[in-house]
Amino acid sequence: MQRTQIRPVRPDDEEGIRRFLAGLSLHTQTLRFFTGVAAPVPGLVRALLAVDERRDALVATDDTGEIVGHAMSYRGGWCDVEIAVVVTDAWQGRGLGSRLIDTLLLRASLRGARTVGMDVMGENRRVLRLIRRRWPEARMTVSSGSVEVTAMIDSAPPFAEQRSGGTPLSV
Repeated sequence: MQRTQIRPVRPDDEEGIRRFLAGLSLHTQTLRFFTGVAAPVPGLVRALLAVDERRDALVATDDTGEIVGHAMSYRGGWCDVEIAVVVTDAWQGRGLGSRLIDTLLLRASLRGARTVGMDVMGENRRVLRLIRRRWPEARMTVSSGSVEVTAMIDSAPPFAEQRSGGTPLSV
C-alpha cells in the first residue's frame, strides 16, 4: 500500500506543482478551478506556492515524492479562512482530501481562525456530501452554479477522529 506525507509547500515544489496540475483530469481541474487548465501557467503555479501572513499551502506527496494533493487557505474573505483542496484522480476517494483539510484547518485554527469558507461547484456532490458530514450546521448559499459554504472550524472533530476514534494529526 502506498503512503502519503503532508507537508508545507516549498519554493522548490514549482516543477512538482506543474506536473501535478498537468496530470489532473479535465473534470478534476474544473471542479477545483472552475475551468480546465490545459497547460499550467506560471501565475497559477506561483499562486499555489504562495505562503505569507494571509496564505498557507500544503502538498501531499506519495512514496516517490510526487505531489498527489494540494491544499491552500486564504485569510481575508467572507470568513476567517477560505480553503481549497484538490487531489489527483488516482488518489481520490482514499481520505487524502480529508487529511489535507484537517491539517490545513488545524494550522489555521492555531493562527486564530474560527470560521471556514469554501466555494464549491454545485455539481461537486462528493465534496458537498463531505461538508454535510463534517459540518451539518454549515450555511450553504447557492449562486450561479456554485455553493458558498461557511462553517465553524471547531463544530466537528477532524475527519481522522470521525473515522478512527481519535487518531491525532501532526501539523
